[in-house]
Amino acid sequence: MDLVAFISSLPWEDAFNVIWPAAQFVAGMALYSVFIFKFYRFIAKRDIFHIDYSKYGEDLWGTANKFVLFMFNIVEYILLFPLFVIFWFGAIAALLALLSKGQSIESILMISISVVTAVRVTAYYSEDLSRDLAKMLPFVLLGVFLVDMTFFSLDASVSTLLQIPAHWEKIAYYCIFVVLLEMVLRVANFFKQSIFPKKAEEKE
Repeated sequence: MDLVAFISSLPWEDAFNVIWPAAQFVAGMALYSVFIFKFYRFIAKRDIFHIDYSKYGEDLWGTANKFVLFMFNIVEYILLFPLFVIFWFGAIAALLALLSKGQSIESILMISISVVTAVRVTAYYSEDLSRDLAKMLPFVLLGVFLVDMTFFSLDASVSTLLQIPAHWEKIAYYCIFVVLLEMVLRVANFFKQSIFPKKAEEKE
């Protein structure tokens, strides 16, 4: 039997029933992977709001300009960074709620903020390390889901997600902690770059 005869002999009326579930998996995995790809590359950036200090010299005027720009950068982080923290925290908490099984809401919140904080801390050491850490949990959860689909329960996930707003005080404390830690890291990084500019440039 040649190839054409074999293909023509297939019951094509069943093709849709066979291909449609696979197509759904492909679409879901692709969309999830693209979202995680964009997500982890953004959260792992050390300088989310980038200001280039290198164009200013090392004289008194250049140092003053650097400091003024740095203070504007701090204000920018104080006003906008909390919004990003809430988004990152909510995204990871939602993933954990949807793709984990048997986790309490307290554990989900603590793990979520721990991941966000660890990613931000490691971003000041190495953005490559930070990216690896940021993408690890989402892709591990995807792997667990693909191996054992019983981990996914829509009713349980929705129930868990609906409990999150009730813990708004704990969420607020977590977010304040991340924002304050980010400010400390930025100040420390600014003085490190000011004292050791060549080493900072080589590392970047």
